[in-house]
Amino acid sequence: MSNMSQMKFSVIIPTYHRNDLLAKCLDCLAPNIQTLPTDQYEVIVTDDGFQTTAEEMIKQDYPWVKWVAAPRKGPAANRNNGAKYAQGEWLVFTDDDCLPDPQWLMAYRDAINNQINYLVLEGRTYVDRPRQSLAETSPINETGGYLWSCNFAIQRQLFESIGSFDERFPYAAMEDVDLRLRLRKHGHKFFFSKQASVCHPWREKGGWKKLKQHQQSTLIYLSIHPKESSNINSVSYLRMALYGIIKSTVPEILKLNLHGINEALLEHLSYMQMVFILLKYNPSTFEAKAIV
Repeated sequence: MSNMSQMKFSVIIPTYHRNDLLAKCLDCLAPNIQTLPTDQYEVIVTDDGFQTTAEEMIKQDYPWVKWVAAPRKGPAANRNNGAKYAQGEWLVFTDDDCLPDPQWLMAYRDAINNQINYLVLEGRTYVDRPRQSLAETSPINETGGYLWSCNFAIQRQLFESIGSFDERFPYAAMEDVDLRLRLRKHGHKFFFSKQASVCHPWREKGGWKKLKQHQQSTLIYLSIHPKESSNINSVSYLRMALYGIIKSTVPEILKLNLHGINEALLEHLSYMQMVFILLKYNPSTFEAKAIV
């Protein structure tokens, strides 16, 4: 993968203390697995770890992968760090807990060749089995329009010119929504390629701490984009809470034998808490503070 004149893609994978999952992801990107010719892509792992890192594992088992240390400022800064080392014309983002299909990069190349007016592409994200617990979550994307950070491609020059991911987002939440909004404001549309698919296995939701981080990220997002309060407000959260209970939790309680019911109730409680937070929210006085 050393011929930079042919380098089409730089695959950026942020990681943080998940070497076991990262190894499975890298196995899917190996030169003998991906159908795209090996001289057309590189893989960059940008590592936010501090207790342990993936450097030694990559050096021993994945010598074709470029490992770089990250600034330890959260996922947005981690992805931007990986992009700084990219040699490809296009950046392709996925996460260390995803499993790209063998035709993933080839499908993106075909989409670029066939859809020459698009500078942003997103792929399909699917799960590997039926849901077994209300505590499980996955960023499923079967139709497009989300631009989830676990599976999309963007022309490198556009990514740089748009300002990359906003590093004011310290958690893995809303930073891709922010990027999506900025791209749309600049008139960019996204082409959805169902063939450019990755599997994102179900993961545990992460409890109250994760929910509080999402709340914090939402408030940061609204402080940056105050006009979005017409879409994200107390009424929208009340609708989410009621819709989630009626359309998701209640029908699946018996189906899943109450598995994960505590996580589901915590999520609904978080939504209701946001209803009251946003009733008195004033973006001009909001200060981003880390939640521990």
